Amino acid sequence: MSERDFNGRVALVTGASRGIGRAIALELADRGACVALNFSSRSDAAADVAAEIAGRGGESLLLPFDVADPAATTGAITALARERGRLDILVNNAGITRDGLVLRYRDEDWQRTVDVNLAGVFHCARAALRPMLKARYGRIVNLSSVTARLGGAGQVAYAATKAGIEGLTRALAREVASRGVTVNAVAPGFIRTEMTAALGEEMLAAFLAAVPIGRAGEPEEVARAVAFLAGEGAGYISGHVLAIDGGMAG
Repeated sequence: MSERDFNGRVALVTGASRGIGRAIALELADRGACVALNFSSRSDAAADVAAEIAGRGGESLLLPFDVADPAATTGAITALARERGRLDILVNNAGITRDGLVLRYRDEDWQRTVDVNLAGVFHCARAALRPMLKARYGRIVNLSSVTARLGGAGQVAYAATKAGIEGLTRALAREVASRGVTVNAVAPGFIRTEMTAALGEEMLAAFLAAVPIGRAGEPEEVARAVAFLAGEGAGYISGHVLAIDGGMAG
């Protein structure tokens, strides 16, 4: 169990029902934060995360909304901040992948990827900033990807949204720095999740061959980096993108 350095803090983690989002929610809760678990469709998985947090002596609540819906996002985050009296930490983790080669790529897949991965970060940050700026304190951590720097065949939409997140992070950090709010991003590489577990052995070997450290990362390693950027020790870090990729991006 980590030191409970987030006692009294309220955190929101989007896409918290599985994978990296789940690991981040557990890490923040272990450190004492009350964690709002956002999800859009996997209510059973989100409830499992809440139960695990409770079993470890932490506090959480379920907050269903689709980050691509600006009205629903603003309403949910505003209600959370009002009911809890504060919102200290926002982790923009929700994201989707709809891969495909450009010449065959459907407009609706492009738009949905942009709406969730990039516009969703904007919607959440805009809503969270209202209580943060009023309190003159806040931590926003956005999830990018090594794909933003390296690209990937069949991942034009995903890579574009993740690169957009990094630009948004740097611009927003400048906009709110004087009000006590930091904005950073983490860029995971090949992380062991449900999605990567479904890869065949040949594809898995190809991915791992590109990782200088020679292994996949664990969701908990990303979670610890997010917790650092959300903590007091990172108060002089803003507009930064931290790669957690085993050396892939160099």
